Amino acid sequence: MQVKRADSVTSSARRRQIVTAAIQTIAELGYHHASFARIAERAELSSTRMISYHFDGKDELIGQALSTIYADLAAFMTARVGAQTTPVAALDTYIRSLVEYIGDHRAEMRAATEIFLNFRPEGGTAAREAATDLSALAHIERLLSWGQDTGAFRPFSTRVMAMAIQRALDGLPFLLEADPDADLAEYAEELAELFARATWAAR
Repeated sequence: MQVKRADSVTSSARRRQIVTAAIQTIAELGYHHASFARIAERAELSSTRMISYHFDGKDELIGQALSTIYADLAAFMTARVGAQTTPVAALDTYIRSLVEYIGDHRAEMRAATEIFLNFRPEGGTAAREAATDLSALAHIERLLSWGQDTGAFRPFSTRVMAMAIQRALDGLPFLLEADPDADLAEYAEELAELFARATWAAR
C-alpha cells in the first residue's frame, strides 16, 4: 500500500510538472508552437513519451492546463471576495482583485488567451465558445442581486451589468499585451469607480 501511495504522489507531481511546463510554453511560444517536444524540453523530461504516459494526448493536457489556471484564479478570487460582508465591498474587491491577479499572472493569462483562441478538442467545441456560456456570469449576477436585495444597488438588469463588468476585466490581458507598462492601479481605480457609480443606489 505504501508503494502504491508513493507511486500516486510521484505521478501527481509529474503531471503538475508537465502542466506547468505546458502553460509556460504556450505563454512563451503560442499555442501552435507548443509541441510535446517543446513542453518536454521545458519540463526537463528525457522523452515526449513521458507526457503520453501521463496524458491521453494533447487535448487532455491542454484541458488540464486551462483548468489549472482557472482553478488557481477561482481560489484567489473566492478568498478575497468571500471575506467581504457587504455587496458594495464585494464588488469593489472583485474588480480590484481580478486586476491584481491578471497583472501578477501575465504568463498564465497569456496561455489562457492562446488556448481560448486556438484550442478545438477532437469531437468537442472550441474553448473560445465557452465565452458564450452564461453560467460564467452567474457569480457576478448573484453579487449584483445581493446588492439589489439589500437596497445597496439601484434597479438594473443584472445580466447587462454583469456582462459589462466581466468584459471590461476580460479585456485587460489584451491591453497588457499591447501596453505591458499600463498603470494597473489606475485601471483598477477607474473601473471600481465606474461600476460603483453605475450600481449604487442614489445617496
